[in-house]
Amino acid sequence: MARERDRQDRDERDSEFVDRLVHINRVAKVVKGGRRFGFAALVVVGDQKGRVGFGHGKAREVPEAIRKATESAKRGLIRVPLREGRTLHHDTPGRHGAGKVIVRAAPAGTGIIAGGPMRAVFEAVGVQDVVAKSLGTSNPYNLVRATFDALKAVDSPRSVASRRGLKVSSLQARRRDGEAAAAEA
Repeated sequence: MARERDRQDRDERDSEFVDRLVHINRVAKVVKGGRRFGFAALVVVGDQKGRVGFGHGKAREVPEAIRKATESAKRGLIRVPLREGRTLHHDTPGRHGAGKVIVRAAPAGTGIIAGGPMRAVFEAVGVQDVVAKSLGTSNPYNLVRATFDALKAVDSPRSVASRRGLKVSSLQARRRDGEAAAAEA
């Protein structure tokens, strides 16, 4: 009975996540009789409320590789603070290897303007308005890791205020003053 309840809890927890298959790579191992093919899958998993993770899985069959990658992604989730539940709080660069990305917050109605692997990450996070550009490599593994590097650097005003010992309202006031000065120039 307890085992069945645990399984149901796990199924409920898994159902809240959406998973996006980013890339499948067919790899060959040369053996005496010829080639043995296997598959490597890159999957991004998120709850569309600010939690996201990515995973990599390898197996002889595609569905098994995807399953392994999904489990790996669920083990390494990170939390991304979202502004108004739709965009990021500020612009930020990210980098991994030769993969460089620039992620920018966008006004409402912009949508997700990003390339393939980055788009999958933003859809899984739950970001609805973002502008992103990938520079350097087009390797999906490095682009996903660079995007995660950028998302890890995003800070909410609440965390910045607590770190500096200020009130959130004073930070927001500074932001509005800066935007007004930029509009006048």
